[in-house]
Amino acid sequence: MRNILLLAVFLISVVSFGQSINQVDEQGERHGLWKKKYDSTEVLRYEGEFFHGKEMGVFKYYKNIEDKALLAATKQFNRNNNSSEVTFFASTGKIISKGQMNGKRYVGTWVYYQNKTKHILSKDHFNNEGELDGERLVYYENGELAQKEVYDNGKLDGPSIWYAENGTVIKDYAYDQGELHGPAKYYNQEGVMLIQGQYQNGRKHGVWKYYEAGKLVREKDFTRRSKNPYKN
Repeated sequence: MRNILLLAVFLISVVSFGQSINQVDEQGERHGLWKKKYDSTEVLRYEGEFFHGKEMGVFKYYKNIEDKALLAATKQFNRNNNSSEVTFFASTGKIISKGQMNGKRYVGTWVYYQNKTKHILSKDHFNNEGELDGERLVYYENGELAQKEVYDNGKLDGPSIWYAENGTVIKDYAYDQGELHGPAKYYNQEGVMLIQGQYQNGRKHGVWKYYEAGKLVREKDFTRRSKNPYKN
């Protein structure tokens, strides 16, 4: 008799668990564990738990690769707001990038990784509107810094410096709200000057100097002279 009762409890638990998948509450909001598959397939698309329409805990998202579900991303949702900690994966399982999202917007610092190594590819910072904002760093495959630049509300604004793999500066110029503006210097990988000039509102301006083996060999004047409206 006792074994029969235990079996009955077990069967009820199994049925109840099965019924808890893909359910909605009295308001029609998703509630409890949900699993969705790609249309017309048995391939899992995502799985996670809702609390009266709000994602909570860890959600897993999958890619359909040759009718197999491969993990594409995980999101750790915050129950109290729309933010989530997100990690994206390659089909090999290697981490592509990770950071924070607010709804569908990237916010805060995001780290991207190289395809072939575990080194970082770039570090980007996004404001609350999902726009690049602040310092952005880009790296070579060997982990050495390749580029450093600054964004302001989605536009390049401030110094932009490029480096050779040996750490030598090879480009040094600046932006003003998305346009090249100010002094510009270009060097070879040994740090020897190649070109020197000035940008103004996205265009070369003034006298540009060109060097060979560190010696000045040519100058060109890009000064834009305003047209005289009274001249025929």
